[in-house]
Amino acid sequence: MSAPTEIVRVAVPTPLRRSFDYLPPPDTALSACQPGCRVLVSFGRQKLVGVILERTRSTDQPSHKLKRVLTLLDETPILDAGLLDLFRFASAYYQHPIGEVFAAALPALLRQGKTATAEALIQWQLTAQGQHTTVDPRRAAKQAAILAALRAADTPLSDTLLKSHIGATGPVLHRLQQRGWIESLTVTTTPRQPPAPIAGPALAEEQAAAVQAVQAALNQFGVFVLEGVTGSGKTEVYLQLITQQLWQGKQLLVLVPEIGLTPQLLQRFEHRLGTPIALWHSALSDSERLQTWRAAREATAQVFIGTRSAVFLPLREPGLLIIDEEHDASFKQQDGFRYSARDLAILRAKHWQIPILMGSATPSLETLANVGRGRYTRLILQHRAGGARPPRFHILDMRRQPLDHGLSMPLTQRMREHLQANGQVLLFLNRRGFAPTLLCHDCGWIATCPRCDAHLTLHRGDNQLRCHHCGTQRRKDVTCPVCKSEQLVDVGIGTERIEASLHTSFADYEIVRIDRDTTRRKGSLDALLEKVRNGQRQILIGTQMLAKGHHFPNVTLVGILDTDQGLHSADFRATERMAQQIIQVSGRAGRAERPSEVMIQTHHPEHPLLHTLIEQGYDAFAQAALAERQLAELPPYAHMAMLRAESTQPAAALKFLHAVAALLVQHAPATLQHFGPFPAPMEKRAGKVRAQLVLLSTARTTLQKTLQLLLPKIETDLASRTVRWSVDVDPIDTY
Repeated sequence: MSAPTEIVRVAVPTPLRRSFDYLPPPDTALSACQPGCRVLVSFGRQKLVGVILERTRSTDQPSHKLKRVLTLLDETPILDAGLLDLFRFASAYYQHPIGEVFAAALPALLRQGKTATAEALIQWQLTAQGQHTTVDPRRAAKQAAILAALRAADTPLSDTLLKSHIGATGPVLHRLQQRGWIESLTVTTTPRQPPAPIAGPALAEEQAAAVQAVQAALNQFGVFVLEGVTGSGKTEVYLQLITQQLWQGKQLLVLVPEIGLTPQLLQRFEHRLGTPIALWHSALSDSERLQTWRAAREATAQVFIGTRSAVFLPLREPGLLIIDEEHDASFKQQDGFRYSARDLAILRAKHWQIPILMGSATPSLETLANVGRGRYTRLILQHRAGGARPPRFHILDMRRQPLDHGLSMPLTQRMREHLQANGQVLLFLNRRGFAPTLLCHDCGWIATCPRCDAHLTLHRGDNQLRCHHCGTQRRKDVTCPVCKSEQLVDVGIGTERIEASLHTSFADYEIVRIDRDTTRRKGSLDALLEKVRNGQRQILIGTQMLAKGHHFPNVTLVGILDTDQGLHSADFRATERMAQQIIQVSGRAGRAERPSEVMIQTHHPEHPLLHTLIEQGYDAFAQAALAERQLAELPPYAHMAMLRAESTQPAAALKFLHAVAALLVQHAPATLQHFGPFPAPMEKRAGKVRAQLVLLSTARTTLQKTLQLLLPKIETDLASRTVRWSVDVDPIDTY
């Protein structure tokens, strides 16, 4: 070991599970290289942007082999001590290389060396001519929307705001500028606008109690679980708390599970809070994400709404963290750096010493277990807002029932009755496409994906066969490739098929289908939802995109077409997800004063968990499911990690994990169990053959210490170019 006088320890974005030592840049004092600053370093043949973790005067490397930092990119740290500690913890807990953790948390432009301080910002305002100009929205919808937004605003609107909220584009803005209707302004900073909130509705007793409980814990750490039935006014609780914090000059972060929920939430928040809302999600451009990151760090915005990775935003004046739909699986990253945004948000709130409020009508079993242990405070909203009544549930036994493209006769009859009474009907099926299987009636051939162990789904709209797992697609076969028969039959139902059937059987009513296929274009989801809200569409068909957060006051009947997959899945979390889905979808009905009902089709009407859910509610179901988990020593009463391996060679992944299992036998304590290795439920996916090995322990420290010992041995002793492997701590998807 040598001991140079000055060493900079850097997190470099590589798959190696370690940091790297460098000498300070030429003519730069060690004191200038502060933790949290970015540096440009030479790494192999590449030049990479890393982050300084610490300064030290010792290293395990010979001093003559150390390279110098090429450039110090920041004069002051762009990451504070709290974020550095969070990244170190996340790297250790989720067993992921520290450099890649930083890379996942920082905006792309910062990873490329872009300055972290605010640059010139383009804003737009109406000219005197534009103040008196109108455009027919039927001929130029975007131009009309831009002019209307600028006319309604008291101040100039930013380029980013118009593009992300109105759907404006550069060419449209410049066309309006050329016509003399709008003009641009260049500003170097974005001053924080004082909030101008408007009063909301009077709170019900339960809502007021929830607000008071959180307010009493402001400026100190506490985890609150707002469990409210769908339509009980959880968002109003959020708004009341945010309004109070705005006046204190605090910043608020609201995490939502999906991009699709942000536009409607944004509209409601902007209307009530009277302050610009900063967005963070994957549909933003790199420059837009950097602007939001800067607004958080420089406190030029107060309210942030974002998806999973928004948990890493560097808020300067945090006051409250909110997680909406905390149970949603989207808060867990499923590849690369596999972190839980919900769990890291709790750690951030603890560091900041602020409360965190997690809302859901169906809290996760992990969250409810922590409530039972006294770690979280539970706040309950039992009644729907505005006197709305909960829907009545009916279980429809589909055995020996004639079905019309997946719809039973009782459901069809009730649809007609509700539609004739001027209600709207929502049909839920979490399977898009026309039919999940294309079958040859003569020889039994089935159209399968060449890269996955999966059938190709028929999409009749464009006559394509698609794999919903890897994206493979091709034209539908005209004849069977085996026997040349033309008797090809589409088997099973998807949302597209239901829509086609209803156009015939319910020809007098307007139908809308909402799934990934119909909402690909920007703004298309909002446009479809608006047609539902204003009554232009009477029948709604959709996947889980319809299950979360949407307010449809005229929906009086919900039909859930298939629950059986969740009742008999190999995944131990399947029944929990099924219950959450049923409650969330059912919550779209009965949100006004009109009576409503939910009809659930199943081939297993006697299933005890289904009856518990329907007859006694989600809480009773959750307690029964928790009791089962405790007996089986499964999460949340045990701690799990999953090692996954994949290879293009058929037996390589299993062989690799068998070698890992042998290491476990040698080095793991007896209190740690492992199961497998075994093929993944879908063994072949995207051309790779996959296998899994599960580690389970009732003690979190035992699991963590085992992984810390095991992973370096895997990397040194079992390294293989033919196998790609990963570790997932606290997995929520065993598929």
